[in-house]
Amino acid sequence: MSTANSLEAARLLDQARAMAGGLEDFGDPSFRPGLEQLCRALNAEAHLSAQGHATFDQKLTAQLANRLWMEDAIRRHPEILEETIAPPLIIVGLPRTGTTKLHRLLSRDPRFYWMAFWESQMPVPLPGEPIDDPSPRIKQGQAIVDMMTNAMPELMAIHPMENLEADEEFMLMEHSFLADFNAYAHIPRYMAWLATQNERPAYDLLIRMLQYLQWQKRQRGITAQRWILKAPHHLHRMALLLQAFPDACVVQTHRDPVESIPSIASFVHTLHAIYSDSPDAKAVGATWSARMRGGLEHTMAVRDQTKGSHNFVDVAFKDTVTQPLQVVETLYTAIGWDIAPATREAMAQWLQADAEHHAQNAHRYSAEGFGLSPEGLQQDFARYIARHLRELRAA
Repeated sequence: MSTANSLEAARLLDQARAMAGGLEDFGDPSFRPGLEQLCRALNAEAHLSAQGHATFDQKLTAQLANRLWMEDAIRRHPEILEETIAPPLIIVGLPRTGTTKLHRLLSRDPRFYWMAFWESQMPVPLPGEPIDDPSPRIKQGQAIVDMMTNAMPELMAIHPMENLEADEEFMLMEHSFLADFNAYAHIPRYMAWLATQNERPAYDLLIRMLQYLQWQKRQRGITAQRWILKAPHHLHRMALLLQAFPDACVVQTHRDPVESIPSIASFVHTLHAIYSDSPDAKAVGATWSARMRGGLEHTMAVRDQTKGSHNFVDVAFKDTVTQPLQVVETLYTAIGWDIAPATREAMAQWLQADAEHHAQNAHRYSAEGFGLSPEGLQQDFARYIARHLRELRAA
């Protein structure tokens, strides 16, 4: 039974159709079970506030409308699907391990395609928007950033949200409704269902959306050689990632879980507080510690199975912080690039601005506040620590 305070898939689909002017083609129908499961879990488990309910209603409706608009654009411009996605550079690793810093630093190189936050939220031109002027979407993207940072000001100290900076393709993959929506709310029922699903449609959709974004960029006169992508989301799906992008250079970032896991818990708990009046800090700590351990175990297993057949580069968090340009040089060696002088200067300028931001915004948290302990984390992540971090701890 539908109620005023519930999210209903049928109603969201109708709202999306109305938003998109009556369009009907949502594309690959594999998204529908995920939408149903997500709505049920959000209603039953997430303890959404009035604001959280309204925000999810708007978010899911917009994602469905994006599907309608994209399929309509592809129907009118079939050449979109002829866009070639060159082997990307893909940054993976636990959240809070320098992935955002490295992603945005590399985006200073004009040879990379990258996706700004506003594009992640609105990858499709709005009705009547000129293909060469995305300013209406840029304005709406800034409104979303303002909403989130006003609702939870401490978010800026944890993850600097910037409308015009590079952001995660995870938000594109959300359009498949096969994604880690538990970043926003406590929905164990949906996550248990997701664990039983074939998530390849999420990667097929990602490729389709990258083709559309790349086509749009080229209409605006932006040309590059390859994409720079970034999402910790891929740790749990490394086998699928390598199927979708078999020639990618995968950069795995590493940091001691004793430091990173409580920081992740703080970040997720802050996001949950945007959507719920009663986020559970200890549930977040337990859930996300187990979730991140599972992702690292999966990626280690895939790397063992595919040893030597894929291009992996390991990067220590401390190196990203203390010698970022040397890290860039290591990555460029892996893909056969040099750093142009103008790019090096642009990177240096961005690093200065980033250092000033972090000096002004301190992220404070404790493991104990999320039901975690250093000893427990060392035990839970022992295999990962032994494999990737032993030399870092000795340094």
